[in-house]
Amino acid sequence: MWPLYFLLNKILKTEEVDGEEKDGDHMNVAAECCPFELPSDNRIGHDAVLPQSHFVQVPHINQLFSWDCGLACVLMALTTVGINDCSIQNLAKLCCTTSIWTVDLAYLLQKFSVRFSFYTVTFGANPNYSGETYYKEQLPYDLVRVDKLFQKAMEAGINIWRRSISGEEISRWILSGKCIAIALVDQYKLSRSWVGDVIIPGFHGNDVGYTGHYVLICGYDAEADEFEIRDPASSRKHDRVSSKSLEDARKSFGTDEDLILISLEESRKQNYSVL
Repeated sequence: MWPLYFLLNKILKTEEVDGEEKDGDHMNVAAECCPFELPSDNRIGHDAVLPQSHFVQVPHINQLFSWDCGLACVLMALTTVGINDCSIQNLAKLCCTTSIWTVDLAYLLQKFSVRFSFYTVTFGANPNYSGETYYKEQLPYDLVRVDKLFQKAMEAGINIWRRSISGEEISRWILSGKCIAIALVDQYKLSRSWVGDVIIPGFHGNDVGYTGHYVLICGYDAEADEFEIRDPASSRKHDRVSSKSLEDARKSFGTDEDLILISLEESRKQNYSVL
């Protein structure tokens, strides 16, 4: 049996050749929870008048271990949309693993009725990463589990798009005031400018290859061309990174360009319950 990565990506590459789904391949065409979806920034519009800068008030929450940066980002997002009675420990219990993938974060957000779209260039776990030191030990155990989560995403009402997202699109979504985002990045490429402020255990600040890390994007300044982020591994409450640095870190080999775009307006309207 071929892994989900090979099956879906083989099919989707064939469709791309035929010119279908030019705006991105959608894994969930009938999500039960009225999915939040922005396959392009048509809803914002290139002619829309956007401010030069916009910053969402997001509390900074530090991760507790080397593996729970994604949980810290989810907790920051939950707090921002008004869900305050949760903790990293609660999220860890719901996740049931210390090998956190972006699809795990998507399932967590779904449990709290947060409206979001998950963008990635790869459906399922990519076996090509087996040679990376960061993935080598855990990937053989994660392949089946992660593929099953992708396969069950439709049933769970999780909206997944196979599409690369540009920094310009992220900036426009942030400037619209309607979104924040959780991004998978290469930690070294993002954090090397403030190595002394990184508190995550095991990060030495030298180029040791790809190191997966999650940050939350919550602001953009067009004049400086900088994004404001919350880095759960940093002692800084507010961090700024250039668009180029963020783009390099997001699109590094190993990230699959994973991005979870969270709707602030829609999420704040929802009642939530932990299943």
